[in-house]
Amino acid sequence: MDVLQAIEDRRSIRNFKKLKISKEIIEDILNCGRLAPSAKNRQPWYFVIVQGNIKSQIADLMIEDFSKRNSKEERIKIGCPSSVIATANVIKQAPILILVFKEKNDNWLVEDNLSIGTCIENMCLRATELGLGTLWIRDTRYVASEIANLVHYSDLELNCALDLGYANQFPNPRPRKN
Repeated sequence: MDVLQAIEDRRSIRNFKKLKISKEIIEDILNCGRLAPSAKNRQPWYFVIVQGNIKSQIADLMIEDFSKRNSKEERIKIGCPSSVIATANVIKQAPILILVFKEKNDNWLVEDNLSIGTCIENMCLRATELGLGTLWIRDTRYVASEIANLVHYSDLELNCALDLGYANQFPNPRPRKN
């Protein structure tokens, strides 16, 4: 598959098969993220691979936090979308969750976030090329510090996450602007 085909075929997958992914494939995908360009070559990403019970605990943290928010107005005020519950359920059934951390450094906030975006896109495209599906996850941000504590990386800041697995769905392409 060439790059253009991977770009055209990439989808946000929310339903995964219960198939194991080899360590070699996971490392290959992480390596493609590692090779992404970054502002001033800072390479601000730190990856933590999560499976099984810890992955379910992360999803439960998200659900519990969302449920604590008393009203729709409170959730809107902090920008907490209703997608949190659905995303947590996808995390529970995906075989792999890749947590992407960065250093806590507000001086590089924009540059590091842009760099991590390129890193994630590299991983998504490589996964597509290898016949896997991904879901780029932002909804972890509402419990980022709790997740960091759970996986023993409280000295870092959770930027986003990426579900990884063999797709059990093949959604049509979403509409795109001209």
